[in-house]
Amino acid sequence: MQWILQDFEDTRKLAIALDRLQIPYTWHKVVPFVGDLSPEPVIADKNTVVLFGSYTLWRYARAHDLMPGVFRIRPFVLEEPWQQFLLNGIQGQFMRLNEIPQKFEDDNTHWFMRPVEDSKEEPGRVRSSREILELAHKVLTLDQNDIPNGSLRHDTELMFTKPARILREWRLWVVQDEIVTYSLYKEGSRVIYRPEIDDDALAFGRALVQANPAYARAYVVDICRTDAGLKMLETNCINAAGFYAADLTRLASAIDGLI
Repeated sequence: MQWILQDFEDTRKLAIALDRLQIPYTWHKVVPFVGDLSPEPVIADKNTVVLFGSYTLWRYARAHDLMPGVFRIRPFVLEEPWQQFLLNGIQGQFMRLNEIPQKFEDDNTHWFMRPVEDSKEEPGRVRSSREILELAHKVLTLDQNDIPNGSLRHDTELMFTKPARILREWRLWVVQDEIVTYSLYKEGSRVIYRPEIDDDALAFGRALVQANPAYARAYVVDICRTDAGLKMLETNCINAAGFYAADLTRLASAIDGLI
């Protein structure tokens, strides 16, 4: 597999794992607003190329027909096999950003908000109704043509759900329907990265993967423990998701084996 890396703190960690496995890679920068790579990579075989870095790399991969390139995923909230397990999702409200001023009141209610698509336009987090309205007004004052790719737009579809009390959160890396590594990344409100997972949480993660096989050749799924038990938080594009305390040697080996 030919590995193309955008220079970030996380991809530097990935590079250490690739060195350990004696897998070659090249470093590149993304040209702002254009999406080209600098330096331009020399592609040996379009069918054996993978890119890691920012989510916008999918545009380069698509434009140059690179496979597997970037592993695109469908909106997890619309995946019927997972809906019964979701913490935030099917029970929530869905609306486009330009609908917010008509549907939200400045009443200090708090909501968990995130884009429906895995587009990285805005991170999912809890916001007050006032923050949501301010964000919507800020975006809506911009001309659509002036909004850069990868940013919230007037018609971005968003999901809103009531916040829940989360006790622990884990990220699981899935390749070919197998969990190859995992990491704890939050305990309560405290961010903490450790390469560990509770036995029942790992079993829950495996059950999620088995419930929706072939969702993507490779992806990330975040799960959590709540007062109501184990729940699914979201999926993310594996090429652009933070690594936390994952075993990157195992992850790189699994992805390199997809040839």
